[in-house]
Amino acid sequence: MNSSRVVVAIDGPSGSGKSSTSRGVAQVLGLDYLDTGAMYRAMAWYMLDRAADLDDPVGIAALAGEPHLSSVTDPSAPAISVDGRDVSEPIREAAVTGAVSAVAAVPQVRERLVELQREVVRVSLANGRGIVVEGRDIGTVVLPDATAKIFLTADAEARAARRALEDAGRSGADAPGHGDIAATAASLAQRDAIDSGRAVAPLRRADGAVQVDGTYQTLDEVIATIVEIVNEAAAAT
Repeated sequence: MNSSRVVVAIDGPSGSGKSSTSRGVAQVLGLDYLDTGAMYRAMAWYMLDRAADLDDPVGIAALAGEPHLSSVTDPSAPAISVDGRDVSEPIREAAVTGAVSAVAAVPQVRERLVELQREVVRVSLANGRGIVVEGRDIGTVVLPDATAKIFLTADAEARAARRALEDAGRSGADAPGHGDIAATAASLAQRDAIDSGRAVAPLRRADGAVQVDGTYQTLDEVIATIVEIVNEAAAAT
């Protein structure tokens, strides 16, 4: 496979394992990696840092062009900065998680970030490297002509358990309790409703995307499945 022209779009709902899977696929295939969700989180972090009113889309739109966002596309050490400050950790905090859907629903935010995402892809390809891009509208909006399009899913219980485990790890807890998983499930359901119901670039399976259900597969198995799909798609082009 000539990886220098390969573009892989991986979409799916929160907690489906997109980040771990996408990074793994990129590492196996020797590709760059871009987490577009981190870009929306970075924008949400910026809005919170500026004390923007999250219920005021006009105000958010007015600020959307201000921050300089820069993404590191190394799958072994991805990072994102805002105006030169590394915000890779702060964007995972609860306040940002609670704000990101509202910020991401503003059309001007999406327009700016989609162009930035496409520019990252252009740079990777110009440097002779393909790229794996993950998010919620990659195959439908950002990169509809991607070499391979994947829609990664998992059932609601598995997604909630995975996300609760990630959150527990960030807080230093040994493992999430039943209440933590239930709360996470409710949060994911709310996020799904917002992402799927928004007027601009709603979450949906792109035309031509291969659906991969990771509910009963290990991470390595999901990665191997997608690598095979990508190799087959690349060979057909």
